[in-house]
Amino acid sequence: MTRRPPCVAGRFYPGDAASLKKAVDSLLVPDIVAAPAISIIAPHAGYIYSGAVAGAVYSAAKIPETVVLIGPNHTGLGEQVSVMDKGAWAIPTGTMYINAELSDLILENDLFTSDKAAHMMEHSLEVQLPFIRARNVKTTIVPITVMHADSSLCAALGGALADAIKKYGKPVLIIVSSDMNHYESEAKTREKDRLALERVLKLDADGLLRVTRSKNITMCGVIPASIAINASRLLGAKEATLVKYATSGETSGDFQQVVGYAGVIIQ
Repeated sequence: MTRRPPCVAGRFYPGDAASLKKAVDSLLVPDIVAAPAISIIAPHAGYIYSGAVAGAVYSAAKIPETVVLIGPNHTGLGEQVSVMDKGAWAIPTGTMYINAELSDLILENDLFTSDKAAHMMEHSLEVQLPFIRARNVKTTIVPITVMHADSSLCAALGGALADAIKKYGKPVLIIVSSDMNHYESEAKTREKDRLALERVLKLDADGLLRVTRSKNITMCGVIPASIAINASRLLGAKEATLVKYATSGETSGDFQQVVGYAGVIIQ
């Protein structure tokens, strides 16, 4: 069995089990009644910057025993749409196993490719795992990374993902890993992120792609988000809610070069 070791433990989040558990517990929001969700969007920066946003959205959504993780491919390694379909991912607080049954159903569509190279050094999905495990220790995962795709491919991938989830027949949460606009001023980032989030909250996958391109909004997970919105609509989604938004400037004090972070729940 392929066991993927953590590649950003000790950098993006604490590298030992006790410290990581303490950090995640401090970021989760107590006394929230978690609601069933079809998808969520959560950020993937270092916890010091985006952990509060991630903690808020993970607190707001019920985490079932199966999640599909979709994130951008930052490394350029592997296939365009890469599914790691067997094995397990290790993090300091435990081991998370890949759900081979759902992976196989997804791979019935040849738009998806079985591949582990894209995942071995990619941080965007790994940083989600400590939150998932803290909320449901039984959860299994299907890790997917995506490179560039146009609106028609995003629609096709979303449709194929929805079909696989329907065939699977058990509760599944789609988790999109994405930060928002990168390395512009606080004011410009907030304005650009507002435009992108307007499209997300209207469940407008094509509009999200259009506005990020036309306004040069550097939302790194825009392709995963578009895929997930398409899938969510086919799975019955009716609304999306912004749970929390923040920028790195609120932590760093640097308001000239910030990154935006959004936590969204789609139901």
